[in-house]
Amino acid sequence: MDGHFVPNISIGPPVVASLRKVTRLPFDVHLMIEDPDQYISAFIDAGSDWISVHQEACVHLHRTLSHIAGQGIKAGVVLNPATPVATLEEVLDMVDHVLIMSVNPGFGGQKFIPSVLKKVRQLVEMRTERGLNFRIEIDGGIGPDTIGDAVRAGVELLVAGNAVFGKGNARDNTRQLLKLATEAALQNA
Repeated sequence: MDGHFVPNISIGPPVVASLRKVTRLPFDVHLMIEDPDQYISAFIDAGSDWISVHQEACVHLHRTLSHIAGQGIKAGVVLNPATPVATLEEVLDMVDHVLIMSVNPGFGGQKFIPSVLKKVRQLVEMRTERGLNFRIEIDGGIGPDTIGDAVRAGVELLVAGNAVFGKGNARDNTRQLLKLATEAALQNA
């Protein structure tokens, strides 16, 4: 977050590089910034494994995604709640994942916007119709009361912040969310 594209500021490449020194776990970097092209190489050099950019922040989205993928990094595209899925039609065949924002990006602890689940279902349908393999991710307001609906709609990757770290034990909170997500996935099977 750069304080421009969204009204908050968060970690940058130096923090990613520092964390890379202590883990080999994959880093999923979501760039909520203006002009992400200017910073992609720095995040790759810092050790990012996945990089997602906002459709709304990229003047030449195809070029940006090609650059990310060309560096051997998983490329993802992000949609804000008010941006239609149709804006991604020309790039779905080149992404590894699509991240749907289920809140307006920039601050944690916001309430989930249920209407975004329609976008998830649209993406599932488009992926099936076109024989594509991208994964669907969701970020914002994910907690015990929303995780099941998200998974049943077709979400495969879940970002939860406040529900994990907001109160209580983070490990217990994570286990509860995983249990609920697994139960919802089994309902889809």
